[in-house]
Amino acid sequence: MQAQIDRIVIVGGGTAGWMAAAALSTVLRGRYRIQLVESDEIGIVGVGEATIPMIQRFNRVIGLDENEFLRETRGSFKLGIEFVNWGRLGERYMHGFGRLGQDLWTVPFEQYWHRMRALGRALPLENYSITRMAAKANKFMPPRTDIGNSPLADIAYAYHFDASLYARHLRRLSEARGVQRTEGKITHATRRGEGAHAGHIDAVVLESGERVEGDLFIDCSGFRGLLIEQTLQTGFEDWTHWLPCDRALAVPCESVAPLTPYTRSTAHRAGWQWRIPLQHRIGNGHVYCSRYTSDDEAASTLLAHLDGKPLADPRPIRFRTGMRRLAWNENVVAIGLASGFLEPLESTSIHLIQSAVQQLIDFFPDRGFSATDIAEFNRSNRFHYERIRDFIILHYHLNQRDDSAFWRDCAHMTVPDTLQEKLALYGSHGRVVRRDNELFAEVGWVQVMEGQNLTPQRHHPLADLQSEQDTHDYMEGVRDVIAKCVDVMPDHADYIAQHCAAPT
Repeated sequence: MQAQIDRIVIVGGGTAGWMAAAALSTVLRGRYRIQLVESDEIGIVGVGEATIPMIQRFNRVIGLDENEFLRETRGSFKLGIEFVNWGRLGERYMHGFGRLGQDLWTVPFEQYWHRMRALGRALPLENYSITRMAAKANKFMPPRTDIGNSPLADIAYAYHFDASLYARHLRRLSEARGVQRTEGKITHATRRGEGAHAGHIDAVVLESGERVEGDLFIDCSGFRGLLIEQTLQTGFEDWTHWLPCDRALAVPCESVAPLTPYTRSTAHRAGWQWRIPLQHRIGNGHVYCSRYTSDDEAASTLLAHLDGKPLADPRPIRFRTGMRRLAWNENVVAIGLASGFLEPLESTSIHLIQSAVQQLIDFFPDRGFSATDIAEFNRSNRFHYERIRDFIILHYHLNQRDDSAFWRDCAHMTVPDTLQEKLALYGSHGRVVRRDNELFAEVGWVQVMEGQNLTPQRHHPLADLQSEQDTHDYMEGVRDVIAKCVDVMPDHADYIAQHCAAPT
């Protein structure tokens, strides 16, 4: 037997801490002692309410029933994100989940669409996506996997939910599976002074004087990075030269009809505003750059664009976009905001928690704490952060607005080489190359680049192998089938009322 670690200490609760606790207590099956330390006196950011489809896999792994989970978190369904004013003022498009069209022959569907669009014989791209058309009609149903090759079998979706209620739900599940919660505020951590692992954290010390000892520490302490930064001084890589927004204001408001099955992101003069519909309220927030607008102006903008009466005063959040130089340092793994921050434009915050937890399970250590394994964890974590970073930069950089200095500067900034390569490939022949299983697949890049008016110079040559009329008829068939499928889907609010409505 290898020398196993015994004790896992999770520092901080919230979404990150309790997701880590729920996953580890499920996978490790009581073979390790898991202790989570948090203080009721320390607030959490707690505004991450929109997700992407991979959250379904996490919930299945830890054994959550979908309808019960949505009732407990007052959640709704999400088919994509609508972007308003991101290309030009007055324009809107949707980044819908799932596929575009249906497979035909040798090239992706969008290549046939590029060809027909150039000939003036294609409808807008949304007509060939069941999630986008269903979202537009406020319809929802889960996929019907029993009906074979139908768009109704291809419905990809995620959720909107109250993140604080989700953490509470996960806490109950985790404690039932043996996770020990310790209430208390941590004052400092102590490190080993000698031996094979000199420099490792050996305990965190609470205000009461209690020492919580561990072999592996998971830092979920938020922006401050209590262990990964304050103790180990790992360092932070700042990306604000690409993503200049540094503040946010969050406020809930009363619900309005219809209950839309999508998130909305509306670009304003110096940032953007999110709208996330839950069963009992709408979550709203304004992400902005303090160099281009004042806090008072940002608050006025936010409150002027609410759909319902505000239920609280706007709550300020300050942040710096970027990531820790190492997410795993010594025997500390940083997860969530302790690891880094990317603004929630594409709802990736909770996914980055999920991804880090999965990678920790993949590279779970023994007492040797293999340097090779830790290096690969850090490489993979960096890759995911950087590729998501590029996708978010794309939205800012690919704008044609001239109404404010903020948008002009974003359009003219120098972008990372990895993003510039994707822009060049798409601009040439509409190609998107997905590398090393990066999060956003080809279909996501296509929708954002087309939605923000990047049109390829040419299409893939093999899209010409079929005649123009046959290609047109094929695309019309795809559109007609999708339209008929959307017609039979139930209303989003009606589906929730029937299956997963929260108690009033």
